[in-house]
Formats: sequence, C-alpha cells, structure tokens
Amino acid sequence: MSERNISELCHWADQQAERIIKQKGELDLYTCASGITPSGTVHIGNFREIITVDLIVRALRDRGKNVRFIYSWDDYDVFRKVPGNMPKPEVLEEYLRYPITMVPDTFDRDENYARHHEKDIETQLPRVGIYPEFLYQASRYRANRYTEGMKIAMQKRDVIKDCLNTYRDDEHKMKPEDVYWPVAAFCCKCNKDTTEIQDYDGEYAVTYKCTSCGHVEKGDLRTSKEFKLGWRVDWPMRWNEEKVVFEPGGKDHISPGGSYDTAKLVSKRLYGWDAPVTMKYDFVKLKGVPGKMSSSKGKVISLVDALEVYQPEVLRYIFAQNKVDHEFSISFDLDVVTVYEAYDRTERIAWGKELPKEKDEKKRESIINHEKRIYELSQVEPGFPKVEPYQIGFRLLTTLLQTYSGDVDAVIKSLGDVKPEQEEVLRRRCKCAWYWINESAPDCAPDFCFKIRDDGSRAEDIEGTMLEAVRRVRDEVVPKIGTFAQDKECQQAMYDIATELGLEAKALFTAMYHAIIGKDQGPRLANFMKIIGKEKLTKILSVY
Repeated sequence: MSERNISELCHWADQQAERIIKQKGELDLYTCASGITPSGTVHIGNFREIITVDLIVRALRDRGKNVRFIYSWDDYDVFRKVPGNMPKPEVLEEYLRYPITMVPDTFDRDENYARHHEKDIETQLPRVGIYPEFLYQASRYRANRYTEGMKIAMQKRDVIKDCLNTYRDDEHKMKPEDVYWPVAAFCCKCNKDTTEIQDYDGEYAVTYKCTSCGHVEKGDLRTSKEFKLGWRVDWPMRWNEEKVVFEPGGKDHISPGGSYDTAKLVSKRLYGWDAPVTMKYDFVKLKGVPGKMSSSKGKVISLVDALEVYQPEVLRYIFAQNKVDHEFSISFDLDVVTVYEAYDRTERIAWGKELPKEKDEKKRESIINHEKRIYELSQVEPGFPKVEPYQIGFRLLTTLLQTYSGDVDAVIKSLGDVKPEQEEVLRRRCKCAWYWINESAPDCAPDFCFKIRDDGSRAEDIEGTMLEAVRRVRDEVVPKIGTFAQDKECQQAMYDIATELGLEAKALFTAMYHAIIGKDQGPRLANFMKIIGKEKLTKILSVY
C-alpha cells in the first residue's frame, strides 16, 4: 500500500504507529499482538484491547507497512473460578484447576469450554472489520513448540528471580534461599495444576509431584504435554517467539514497576529480545444496561450484545474517538441517541456536508482532518467509504420503525430516496434501532415508545367538544397532510380548530395522541402525522 499524506494521519493511532516505526526502525514486518484467557465471556472491556491493536495495525498499513496482527488465546491457563453466567455451574466446579481446554462446554455447543468463548468472539470480529491471526497456546504448548524457551527459563531461573525482584519492595522480594521454578505442570494423571516441581536435571528432565492425587512424574520438556511457563515469563518468551514489536496493556499491567516492566527485563536478559512498544489503555464501564442483558449476563456485556444496539461503524467510532488512556462508559440508555448523533455529525463533516463551528481557518482544517480520520477508522472496511451512506437520525428512525411496526422494508420505501448501494448500512442501523426501542427504551426512555392504534380501538376519554375537535382534525387537517409546506402550518390548523371550539390547544394535542397511540404524548405531532400518512390516519380516526 502506498503511503498516505501525513497530514491526514492525525489520530492517536497514527501517532502510536509513528512511535513504533521510530523506536523499532524500518522492518520487513511489524508484528502487533493482543490476547486473553478465554476464562468466561469475552466482554466489551476486553474488546478495547483488540480494537486498539486493530486501529494501530490500520495506521501502520496506511503508512505503507507490512503488518501481522496476532491474537493469542491463552487457553492453556488454569480454570480458577466458575463465572456467574455459566450453565451447569456444578459440572464446571468439578474441573477447577484443570487447563481451560480440558473443561467441558456446558452450553453443549463446542468441544470444550475455552473453544466456546473463543468462537463467540472469532465469529463476531469480522462484523466490525477485525481479522487477526489466532494463536492457540494450549495446542502450541502441547506440540512442544516452546521447549527451548522453557529450557532457557529453567536454566536461568536465578536471572528471572532477579528480574522479578527488581520492582518489588524488600517485604515482597524473593530471598536467595527461596526456591523458584518458572515452569509449572498440569498433573498427567489428574490434570490439575496442583503440582510441585521437585527436581530438574539442567537440560530437559523435570520431576514433579501432584499434591492432589500424589502422582510423581519425571517428564521431558521435549515430549511431555503438561508443562508451561508462568505468565510473567510466558509473555516475554512469546514476544521473542513471534517477534512482537507492539502490544498494549491495561493500566494494571502497564503501571510503573508492573508486569510489563518485569517482562521487559526478562525479554532482554533471557531471550535477547527488546520488549515491544506498548501503550496503556483504560477500562470501559457500562451505563444503562438493558434489562434483558442484565438478567441473563449480570454485568458482562459481550461484543454480540453491544452490536445489538450499535451498528458496527458506530461501535468502532466509540473506541476510535475516545483517547485510549481515558476511561469511558458504553451506554445502553438514552445516551445511545446522543452517540448516534455524534457519529452522524462526524460523518457529515467527513463528507463535507457540515463545517465545524471553529472560525479560525487553520484550526477548522485541523478539526476536519481529525474528524475525517476518526470516521475513516470507524468503518468496517479499511479506508474511506466509496458510497456516501444514507443518513437518518436514530431518534427519527425509532419513530418510523414503530409507525411501521418494525417493517424495515416499509420504512425504507417511505423514505423514498434510498439508493440500493446505501441499503445494507441503513438496514443495520434499522435493526439496532428496533432492538433498542424494544429492549432498552421501555426502561430508560418510555416516552420514545409507542404503538400505533391500528386495531380499530378508540380512546374512551374523547367525548363532547373534544370529540368534535378530533373529528374536525380528521376531516379538515388530515386530508391536507401532504400539502403543508412546513410542520408549523399543520400545527396552526389544529390550533385554529381548538380556538374555534374554545379548547386549549395542548388538550387537543393530548387527545390526538390518545387517539393515535393511546398515550399523553409522543413524537412531535405535526411531523408524526405526516409520517403516518393520511390514509392510515383516516383509518385510525374513523372510529370517532
């Protein structure tokens, strides 16, 4: 890929890409890494690391670099705890201290527990345009891929001990006489990690005893399947194995004297590999979790859950427009509308349909470039989209969808000017809006929710003079719905009827809402009536 105009590359991911190139020099291949233990639902907080790497991978490629994006599943880790949202917890309890790949999938879908959670994220990442190369550490360890890395660690365990002690205070430092083994074993008889290393011959033979079942085994690092490095050594060993030049970390790992600083020492002193460039990312909180999600998942929101509410471009936008080292909340309440509005504004600026309010020309140009870059990085396919999307506000879309009872085809037809090439993205937004109005809005935005009274029923409280007013709106205003140049003309016509009959205009509007949706209020009445259309309105009001 040819290099881009540098002035266009103005996002924090671009700055990080520049830093990687500066620190690591010109390379034939830049390997960027991410990874997680699939110990439970891979949640939206974990997704921050994945998309952080993806944004930087895109930024490096936009600078003409050849990039490898690897995602490690640390599925040879220990199953330590049964998460609260798993089925058959009593079955899972029996497998505590096993490797995660040896724990059964109690959903009865996949070959094991780890694979279930891996698949859940692997099948969803393409929806947001992320395509890493997945590495499975259980299969790599069991294929004896890391034999030499483990041997080096065992031979140089005093060096590792010194590295681990470097950032510890005196109280927590290991003493010279303390025995330290960087390699651990899952018992080859009972599969648990409740083992103690008893002897090492200085080459490949390691003897261990299981404290659970009492089994003693003399294994060989070249052929035995049960050995693995502790994560503080495993991490830097794999940096060298994969030649990683960039990997971010959560603020708990990247803090001064934390696990990254220790791993950096181990990487250089044991494996001769300069630690990758890193950056700290902050945590993601949740706000306004829908009742449905809350009851089934507790406080864990997966990527699938988030994509029910946010179309992929908007979900990417949430992460792209927030600085990576800032904590933020993903909202599922009324703020969803605000997030979509912010994305739409960025889209309009990117396509030259709106200018930032900044008066200084240089600053305004800088804002345009920045918004355009955020928009570009928010797209599912890398690069600026070839087709300008059809833009319709999320709030209006919820009104249209409810008016047409969730019929997306009818909504698109009612808009009248949607091009075929714009439909796919618009349908994605419709699907999210319909989900939100049904699953989230009843709790957080009940005023947004309504159902057209199209079943022939009538509001019982409309009588007397008010009944006459509603009839006059039906007979005098509704037939002209399509002819009003502005909504305020339609409103004025209803005001005039109320005034003539000695009614408060507000009371007439309330009565109209009662007649149409059975509620005291709803979307702006004149526009709402226009959306419903005169045929449908006439039918609804014909019972009066």
